[in-house]
Amino acid sequence: MRISGITLPNKRLVYALTALHGIGPSRAAFICKQAKVEDTKKADDLTAEEENELRRVIETFKLEGDLKREVATNVKRLKDIGSYRGSRHAKSLPVRGQRTKTNSRTVRGNVRKTMASGRRKVEKT
Repeated sequence: MRISGITLPNKRLVYALTALHGIGPSRAAFICKQAKVEDTKKADDLTAEEENELRRVIETFKLEGDLKREVATNVKRLKDIGSYRGSRHAKSLPVRGQRTKTNSRTVRGNVRKTMASGRRKVEKT
């Protein structure tokens, strides 16, 4: 089953819908409830009417490319106005006040600049 250009994996519907950017577990459950489709069904077991109803409900949300574009423009706006958050985005540092001395490895690229034992390895000849 394809929704907005993404092929959904053959999992339970609640988990399959999370393959779409912008849909998490709680929103996926909400969509299934709105479309009156059992969330325990697998994505490949849906009837044509259920698929159409899911598509109709999903189209009301901003997903995939539109959502990514909106987030990118928001970040660009923060950078352009010279805000603190914009400067943190530009430097690829944590934006929301987290400490950076020890944590933030994923944002900084897993940089470890600590010294080892201080002894240099002796080359064997």
